[in-house]
Amino acid sequence: MPEDRDFCAVIKDICRKDSRYDRNAYFFVRESLDFTSKLLNKPREGTARHMTGPELLEGIRSYALQEFGPLALTVLNSWGVKNTLDFGEIVFNLVETGKLGKTDEDKKEDFANGYDFQEVFAKPFLPASVQPSAETGRKKISRRRKTPTRKGN
Repeated sequence: MPEDRDFCAVIKDICRKDSRYDRNAYFFVRESLDFTSKLLNKPREGTARHMTGPELLEGIRSYALQEFGPLALTVLNSWGVKNTLDFGEIVFNLVETGKLGKTDEDKKEDFANGYDFQEVFAKPFLPASVQPSAETGRKKISRRRKTPTRKGN
């Protein structure tokens, strides 16, 4: 566990310098990397383990839904994570400390506009009757019409 204590110290130092994200967001990204590596059958170490920003974003999405279900959006927002570029900021904060590696092709922008948080973390859990309308983006609420009853039937 010395590595975990070292990681904790690094996160504490990052959060002291950059307070935009809760320390739990960093631990979540680290867990998401492991989760995504297993999904993609990446080796535990070495250059073959490297994954792209979009690959990691997909792993983060899957892991967040698995871990937090309908609370994923709430949890991520409570950590200061509001969009996919925030994950890029977290990843590159870890890169700067040497806790994560990168290639010359890797950029923070690889994480920009990966997916819409509302679309992937909230919409799947909305009842069908409250799904946003494709045309307007507004929520449509289906209301059952009461059928008028006739007297004497």
